[in-house]
Formats: sequence, structure tokens, C-alpha cells
Amino acid sequence: MKILMVLTSHAELGNTGKKTGFWLEEFAAPYFVFKDAGAEVVLASPAGGQPPLDPKSDLPEFQTPMTERFKADSAAQQALANTVKLETINQQDFDSVFYPGGHGPLWDLAESATSIALIESFNRAGKPIGFVCHAPGALRHVKAANGAPLIQGKRVTGFTNGEEAAVELTDVVPFLIEDEFIRLGAHYQKGPDWAPFVLEDGNLITGQNPGSSEDVAKALLKQAFA
Repeated sequence: MKILMVLTSHAELGNTGKKTGFWLEEFAAPYFVFKDAGAEVVLASPAGGQPPLDPKSDLPEFQTPMTERFKADSAAQQALANTVKLETINQQDFDSVFYPGGHGPLWDLAESATSIALIESFNRAGKPIGFVCHAPGALRHVKAANGAPLIQGKRVTGFTNGEEAAVELTDVVPFLIEDEFIRLGAHYQKGPDWAPFVLEDGNLITGQNPGSSEDVAKALLKQAFA
């Protein structure tokens, strides 16, 4: 079992002068779910090397047993510091792909032709594809084989308008996932803000928020091992 994890390389939080990137828990929890299942995990990002960590995700109140485990695991830290460039990745080499969130993906992965083509390749091969929190935004321009938006008519979730308002970034992000998915014709669904909520529609698995990351990873594994 070989799983690809795709992280953002985008570090600027719009025009705020603040930093963003990937959300630590959304990387750490799935990473260890995959590793504990015996999967080989390859980490990639558009720029390669160390992806930017959203500094907020490193605050004490957002730490979990999985983030603490990551901070004690030098091999995992080394792997994260040396992500391969996304353009070097071949879908045929992997059984599935997972995208952690953080606000970064809304800027780079959502607009990356390389990422879009990669997701389309995984999808057309029938392999499970998983996204959590803001990472579903990477599906924005992804097309199905018939040329329609991949998420059109599909049950999907992602960071809600309410959650975005709660973190006071409604007017900072390039688009709101909830609004954009509805505009694209998806069957967008959500649970209570901050509660774990995961949807599966065929091979597409999406989670609403950081609390959903472990469940998305487990659902991805279950499909990949099926």
C-alpha cells in the first residue's frame, strides 16, 4: 500500500501580512493512521522541501496526541522537511491520495494545473481520493471525464461558512468552500461547526474540519484496502 499526501506550499494569508500553510493536526493524524496500517507514505508539495506550517495550528490549544507524536518522531519530521515536488509524481505509483488542509491550499493547490491533473488521474483510475477541511478547495477546478466539475452532483463537505466566520477569515480567503461547492452543483452537506463530519461518494472522501482528519484517513484506507 502506497499513499501520496499532498501539502500546500503557500504561506501568505491573503493581504493580512500574516502567515498560513498546512494545519498540523490534519497532516499528523492521517500520516500516522497510514503509517500504523503499514502503508508507505510519500509527501509532496508544489515547491518541494519543507511546507509552511500554519503557525496557529502549533498553538497549545490545537495540540492532540497525534501532533505530540509527530513532534517526538524525528523520521516523520525529516520526511516533512523533504517533500518531493508535485510535478515529479506519477499517479500509477500510488494506491490513493490524501490532501491535508490549512488555508494554504485555497491559494495554490486549488489553482495548480499539476494538482488538478493529478486528482483527475487518480479519480479516473478509480483510486480513493481524500480531502479534509480546506483541502476540498483543491477540487474547485477538477473535472470529471465528461468535462463537468468532478463534484457536480456529488455529496461533499468542507470547511463551512460558519467555521470561516468563526476564525474571522471570510473576507480574506479567495473563495468560501461552502458557497463555491454549491455554485458548482455539488450536494454540499455539513454537520455542526467543529464536529467531525465525513462524506463518501464513490471514491471521493471529504471531511469538514480538523476534527474530521482521522476519520477521512481511515475511510481512505478502508477503500484502498478493499
